[in-house]
Amino acid sequence: MSVLTDTRPLDVVADFPAIPEGWAYLDTAATSQKPQAVIDAIRHGYDTSYATVHRGVYQRSADMTLAYEAARRRVASFIGAQEGEIVFVRGATEAINLVASNWAREQLKPGDRMLLSMLEHHSNIVPWQMAAEAVGAAIDVIPLTHDHRIDLDAMSAMIRPEHKLVALAHVSNVLGSVLDAKRATEIAHSVDAKILIDGCQAVPRIAVDVAEIGCDFYVFSGHKLYGPTGIGVLWGRADLLDAMPPYQGGGSMIDRVSFERTTYAPPPTRFEAGTPHIVGALGLHAAIDYVESIGLDAIHAHETALVRQTRNALRGINSVMLFGPEDAAGIVSFSIEGVHPHDIGTILDESRVAIRAGHHCAQPLMETLGVAATARASFGVYNGAADIEALVKGIERVARIFG
Repeated sequence: MSVLTDTRPLDVVADFPAIPEGWAYLDTAATSQKPQAVIDAIRHGYDTSYATVHRGVYQRSADMTLAYEAARRRVASFIGAQEGEIVFVRGATEAINLVASNWAREQLKPGDRMLLSMLEHHSNIVPWQMAAEAVGAAIDVIPLTHDHRIDLDAMSAMIRPEHKLVALAHVSNVLGSVLDAKRATEIAHSVDAKILIDGCQAVPRIAVDVAEIGCDFYVFSGHKLYGPTGIGVLWGRADLLDAMPPYQGGGSMIDRVSFERTTYAPPPTRFEAGTPHIVGALGLHAAIDYVESIGLDAIHAHETALVRQTRNALRGINSVMLFGPEDAAGIVSFSIEGVHPHDIGTILDESRVAIRAGHHCAQPLMETLGVAATARASFGVYNGAADIEALVKGIERVARIFG
């Protein structure tokens, strides 16, 4: 089956040495491949300039400290924040756990409530459940619209003063549906609730400005943004971070230590105990530079066109069921009648097409969709029409095998 190209390809696949010719990598929502610029930044950080940060008085340590803090400033400018509001963490999961442990457990009391949505990733469900159990709070769940978006009208009707925290995905990792984050924030703030936005799937695909959104916390992971694993970001409003206690104790996060009493450094250092992932921050800096060299508007247009082409092509196969909205951001989830998604993934792999199959760490969403699992194709800057053609041909083969 031929797939017509209705977008100008970005033509950057040559920047990604781990993608061989003829291999369709369609699992970017799980983790992105890395451009050579990021690989070079990581290698340079280790092979010619490596030293620890913040503690050394020798020149190389001072230089690495400058580079590490430059990465913090780069992240801040990328999302419209101030550098003192950027906390480096291992990933979005740790960022959410930090807020759940150090804001929610400190601020919530018995009878308070939190508001999540039906499409959240487990990492934006379980930490809040743990916090709720610890303090005696409760969780309410926002339903989805008929086209699988977070229903903000329902949120507006549900929210009440007992809700102290709202936590929502900016872009669904399963459906690709995009949240109107500014409206969600306004609804949360209408009852003085704080709101955390999970931006893992958003920051590689759409421009994000936390000041414009007006939210209270924003989190994302580096490895989905063409950067390295083991590095992520918690952004929080300065006043909220300043009022939060440390997440972990150890070196670097202190002001003064004695056996009688320890005082703590101000944010963001207060939340970065121990030696940080120094080179990971350098790689994240390079990844942001790379993404912005292409342009998020161009990336979003490119991925939107790929989603449209994919959905149109799969719609022509009778046994395929599509999930999510038509204007999904970079992600297409689907099922094939009578075929387990793991079998779809295995057969596609034989055709050199890599997709994700399973519940995608979103089991409550799977239950709502009425399936045990889905197959998911997710796009990046390196994908093009040839990848969609390979995907569609592979799915047609799956349909023939199980037909």
